[in-house]
Amino acid sequence: MPDPSVEYSKRLENKQKLIAAKNAIHFRVGYWKLATIAVGLVMLWATLARHLFTPYFLLIPAAIYMALALFHEKTIRDRTHAETAAAFYERGIARIEDRWPGTGETGERFRDPKHIYAEDLDLFVRGGLFQLLSTARLPMGENRLAQWLCIPSPTHELIERQELVASLREKLDLREDIAVTGEDLRASLNLESLTGWSETPALLPSGSMRALALLLALCAAAALWYSLAKLNYFPLLIVLLVEAGVMRWLWTRANEVISTLTGNSEGLILFSKILQRFENEQYSSPRLQNHIAKLKSDGGSASRVLLRLARLVNWANGRESLLGKLAELPFLYTIQSGFAFEAWRRSWGSHVRNWMEVVSEMEALLSLATYSYEHPADPFPEFIAQENSDAFFDGAELGHPLIPSAKCVRNSIRLDQTQRLVLISGSNMSGKSTFLRTVGINTVMAMAGAPVRARSLQLTPFAIGTRIRSTDSLQEGRSSFFTEILQIRQVFELTHASTPLLFLFDELLEGTNSNDRRIGSEGLLRALLKHGAIGIVTTHDLALTEVADPLGGEVRNKHFQDHVEDGKMRFDYKLQDGIVAKSNALALMRLIGLDV
Repeated sequence: MPDPSVEYSKRLENKQKLIAAKNAIHFRVGYWKLATIAVGLVMLWATLARHLFTPYFLLIPAAIYMALALFHEKTIRDRTHAETAAAFYERGIARIEDRWPGTGETGERFRDPKHIYAEDLDLFVRGGLFQLLSTARLPMGENRLAQWLCIPSPTHELIERQELVASLREKLDLREDIAVTGEDLRASLNLESLTGWSETPALLPSGSMRALALLLALCAAAALWYSLAKLNYFPLLIVLLVEAGVMRWLWTRANEVISTLTGNSEGLILFSKILQRFENEQYSSPRLQNHIAKLKSDGGSASRVLLRLARLVNWANGRESLLGKLAELPFLYTIQSGFAFEAWRRSWGSHVRNWMEVVSEMEALLSLATYSYEHPADPFPEFIAQENSDAFFDGAELGHPLIPSAKCVRNSIRLDQTQRLVLISGSNMSGKSTFLRTVGINTVMAMAGAPVRARSLQLTPFAIGTRIRSTDSLQEGRSSFFTEILQIRQVFELTHASTPLLFLFDELLEGTNSNDRRIGSEGLLRALLKHGAIGIVTTHDLALTEVADPLGGEVRNKHFQDHVEDGKMRFDYKLQDGIVAKSNALALMRLIGLDV
């Protein structure tokens, strides 16, 4: 694979050169337009005041100005697209260089404080996992990616998704084109409204009524010609009266059919371009070929069908013009448009949701493919077959993907039937919580079909349950301890599912006294292990490490260590065997000047 940073830099440089060239053309054409206006004004003066030219000569500067205006518009559009593409590569370089936090969508709208792990693992916050992974430009693509992160997928889907991501990894041109077009589309069309419109039951009668409306329009045209030729307005009056009755009956419904999409022809054209780009791409994966085949049918490709709808919308938009208003009664302009919309909806409305599904899936896959391309050292996890539903997790050199590479300290962990629970002790700030999040967020990525930040990861499919953050709630009248045990109950309920549970608890039951904490922790962990779960629990209370003895040989103690050096607390963030030998609370108090 090429170095992604080098490839991005080369493409960014090309885009910047293109922007500079288009800028130069932009200024030159602007001057030419001004010169054309000046020449036209001189010719106008010479024609009107001096009679040096016939008025027809004024068409020459007018035609030149129109041609320059069209060329100018295309130049500005090309420059805007180049700027969008340049921004696409700048964001990619920022992700590679760990300068990405704060850029891109955070996924804030997907936040759910009651989700079993999303808040603890920083999925939808500034500098969170969604912001790192998502390059989707359309809401539907963001929705699908968020769904994958929040709901672990079945194993067969994950294995297939890994294959699809790998096959899309080096399709830079495709990702660039979708990003550029999607950026324009995002501001032009609400695709959810299009889906809702396409699935709305028909409001206008079909069949003979459309033929009748067309016949009335033809009769109106014939009656109008007859009235002008014979000065006999009676036939026209009869037709108009019949049409008035039809309008009274159908106009409101026809207007409702049209109004949802009125003014959105540009957005439909852009969406058609995205569909066409996916249709025309060559895919090596048979699964992707089958997936894209959903955009094609005997009646035509999705992109062409959508262009037809865009043309209908353009036609419907014309009813607001002067000519459209004049044609309303004699030719039933709105009703004719409404029937055309209904015909399209009957033929293709049921397909729109499938098209949306394809685009959302492709955008989410391209997001994961982008991450895979930009992080070539991150492998795909290996899912191993479950034997008697035994849970297994073996991560070698796991790192936290949200921590810059230069600062990321990696650790390995294995959980299986001989070591089902790891109790991690350690001082404050020694890395316990970060390690829990490292395990959790890599598991989330694995269960979404993404590569992971590790040398290797083997695991069985998991349901994930965490309790890392707990705060009190004045509004709901809950203490932090009560909030904690409510979340632990949610985690415990996951043990009833068919998929094994991976639980991650930070400072378990820290909101109660040490005796209750010791008894409660032992009982809770015993129940979780009895239900086949595996997990990691951290604590700075050394008394809690004693639960390893009554729980049996399936529990291991590990720790993070620290030391004071040159009057400062130092941490190596390396996971070690055994129970931590000391605490740093008193040392920290002394370092900040508290006399203890």
